[in-house]
Amino acid sequence: MASLKPGDKAPAFSMETESGDKIALKDFKGKKLVLYFYPKDDTPGCTKEAIAFSADITKFKRAGAAIVGVSRDTAAKHKKFKDKHELKVVLGADEDGKTTNAYGVWVKKSMYGREYMGIERSTFLIDEKGKIAEIWRKVKVKDHAETVLTAVKALGK
Repeated sequence: MASLKPGDKAPAFSMETESGDKIALKDFKGKKLVLYFYPKDDTPGCTKEAIAFSADITKFKRAGAAIVGVSRDTAAKHKKFKDKHELKVVLGADEDGKTTNAYGVWVKKSMYGREYMGIERSTFLIDEKGKIAEIWRKVKVKDHAETVLTAVKALGK
């Protein structure tokens, strides 16, 4: 799988959300989309990231962007996570891994000398035409939402 880069067409996706609705890339045609991938619901970094994006959701909407967080957790687990932390972002359940594979974020990781496959925390900014405008890989949560919002605004309305 070749690594995606800015200017590439964003891979199509379709998945269930925490509310039981289906979402797909085509639903965002004509809008900017912040598609962020995170390892697991209700873990410290993932919770901080989701809360930060939720806190700025109005600013993202004003800048013409939707936000979707994606992990391989189930839609039911996403719903508990969203309700528990009063999150405002849509959470996509990529249970079959098609989307995480298409975006190249399902990678070999290691912790305490043990290797395993998992999601690399990454964010993709997709423009109104469905092209990737910017990519952040190996994201550090602190100030990330603000960085992405700045990039969204730089794309213009």
